[in-house]
Amino acid sequence: MNKRSLVSPKIATICGAILVSITAILGARMSDAAFAANLSSQADSQLSKIGAGDVKTRFSTRGRWPTRHPVLSGGDALDEGTRDNAAKAVGRVAGVGGVSWEDGKMLAVSGFAPTSPTHCQDEVQTLLAARSIRFEESRSDIAPTSDALLDEVAATLKPCLGSIIAVTGHTDATGPEEENLALSQERARAVEAALRKRGIPARGMRARGLGSSRPIEGLAAEDPANRRIEFAVIATTPLRPTPVDTPAPR
Repeated sequence: MNKRSLVSPKIATICGAILVSITAILGARMSDAAFAANLSSQADSQLSKIGAGDVKTRFSTRGRWPTRHPVLSGGDALDEGTRDNAAKAVGRVAGVGGVSWEDGKMLAVSGFAPTSPTHCQDEVQTLLAARSIRFEESRSDIAPTSDALLDEVAATLKPCLGSIIAVTGHTDATGPEEENLALSQERARAVEAALRKRGIPARGMRARGLGSSRPIEGLAAEDPANRRIEFAVIATTPLRPTPVDTPAPR
């Protein structure tokens, strides 16, 4: 057997892995782009209704990743009251997070009323309704395609600092339950660590894993949709958690 026959399978395996990663990243970006485009369309409609059609919305980060936290520009001829109303009108669109004004190189964040834990819960639920935190297959490593989503989750939770944020991992019922429980705990801790790096203090989070013991109501315990991370922002009583599908084994 010559060297070429030995090297080629390795090269093919590496190329295949790279192709899968690129496909996953592009798929996630296309899905997020559609979500952001829908928010942008609704925001533009709201701006037109209040006579601020000259204001432009950008639902993307500086790295050109789609985001639910828009930056507003234009509207230079508008008075400050109208500019403030424009930001608030965009902020009222379901699914939109914090709204900023862009003035040259400076960002001036428009003021909003203090955020309640209940509002944070609704914000997280809306944010994760169309997207999911994903992990490497059968592991607790968070897939790179979820980095932008975790940025937005952290930004959504920051106004609620002072509350307790519960991060709970779940699996489906395939495989030994001991392994399921361990994996769910590891994934919850991985998400907690990722949020900690994004400015959410460790003292304000509680991570735990429940394995397959609590399937989603109406689903068989073996259904892959039970693989998820749940967030709950807790004040004095637990609030309804947000399920996040994690479509990987267990």
